Amino acid sequence: MAFYNNDETAARISKVQAMLEGSGLDAALIYYDILNIANGWYITGWCPQFESGFVLIPKAGDALVLGGCESAEFAKMDSGVKEILTFSAFMQPGLEFFNFEMHDFRKLQQRLQKQGAGLKKIGIVGMDIMPAGILRKVEAEMEDCTLADITADYELFRLTKSKWEIDMMLKAAGICDEGYAAMAKAIRPGASDMEIAAEAESACLRGGANGFGFKTIVAPGERINGIITTTSGNAMQAGEMAMLGLSPRYYGYSGAIGDTLPVSGEYTAEQRDLMNRIREAFRLTRGKLGPGKPIRVADEAGMDYLRKCGWGDQLVCQFVHSTGLNECEGVYYLNPDSSMEMRPGMTVMIDVSLFGIPKLHGGRVETGYVITETGHMPLSPKADAMFSEEIG
Repeated sequence: MAFYNNDETAARISKVQAMLEGSGLDAALIYYDILNIANGWYITGWCPQFESGFVLIPKAGDALVLGGCESAEFAKMDSGVKEILTFSAFMQPGLEFFNFEMHDFRKLQQRLQKQGAGLKKIGIVGMDIMPAGILRKVEAEMEDCTLADITADYELFRLTKSKWEIDMMLKAAGICDEGYAAMAKAIRPGASDMEIAAEAESACLRGGANGFGFKTIVAPGERINGIITTTSGNAMQAGEMAMLGLSPRYYGYSGAIGDTLPVSGEYTAEQRDLMNRIREAFRLTRGKLGPGKPIRVADEAGMDYLRKCGWGDQLVCQFVHSTGLNECEGVYYLNPDSSMEMRPGMTVMIDVSLFGIPKLHGGRVETGYVITETGHMPLSPKADAMFSEEIG
C-alpha cells in the first residue's frame, strides 16, 4: 500500500524549489534512512527497509530517488517520486545485485549536465545525521560543487501542517485510542510487559497503522525511571504502577498517548495523588496552548506547578514538543529555547512526566493538539477528556 498523496508531494516539491531559487542553489539532497525517516518521507511518503539514500530535488524539473538496488522496485511501487537511480554507496555491505545500472555522484553530475541542469551549489538536508562516508563521497565525486546545510530551513516546512496532514494525524490518534484501550484492558498482576505491548500493537495494526513512531513502552515498577524504557519480558506485580507509551503511525503520521496505570486496577492513595497532580500540570500546560505564544509559556505553567509540589528535581525534560511524521519531530524552531511563536496548523504533544520519585518512581501523561486560530484542538478527544478529569 502506498502512503503518499500526489497533491501533497507536488506542493512540497514546489516549496523546496522556491527555496532553492531564492537561495541560489541548484538542487537539494535530502538524506533518509530507516532511523531518520521524516525528511525523506515528507517528499515521497516512503522509506526502504534497509538501505539509506537521498531524494534529489533540482530547482527545476522532476525529483529523483537515489538509493540502493533493494530500494528500486519498492520505490517505484510505493514512493511518490517514481524516477529512481541506483547507487552502490547506498547498498547493504556485502550484497551484490545483477542487471542494475549503478551510479556514483560523479556520474549523476554528468547526467544532469547533459540535461542542462549542472550542479554547482547543492543544499543538503540531514548533513549532521548522514554517515560521514556518504558525505565524503558527495564532496569527492561532485567536483567543483559547493555544499550548504539547509536542514533548518527545510524542516520549517514540516512545522505547519496542511489539512490533509492533520486529517492523517487525527486518524493516527483514533488508532492510538484503540491500542490504548486494548493495553489498559490487558494490564493485570502476573501479565508480562511484552504481552501488554503485543495487545496494543495488534489493535493498532488491525486499525490501519503502518508502523510505530517509537517502540511501545510498558514500564512497570522501578522501570518507570528509565523514561523511555521498552519491554523486558518481566511479569508485572500487584501494587505497582506501569507507565505506558504508544505511537502508531497512519500514512506516516504519528499519534501518541502516554499514561501510568495501576497494575492491580486501583491506585493507592499516594499513587492517585501523584497522578492527579500530573494531570493538573497537564491541564495548566494545555491552557497556555494557542497562537502567538512561545512554547516556553506553556511549559512554564505546568512545570512551575510541579515545582511548588516539591518535585522540581524530578523534572527531566520539556512538556511540549512538535509532532508529526515523528512523535517528537525535534525541530529546533519549536522548543523552549526558541522565540518562535505557536501558529495555526502547528501540531504539538503535551508530555507531562516526573521520574526518580522515591517509592513511586514517577509517572507520565501524553496526548496531542493542533494549534488553531483561536486556541487548540485535541487530536484525541478521548484522551483529552480522560486527562481533564480527576482520578477519584
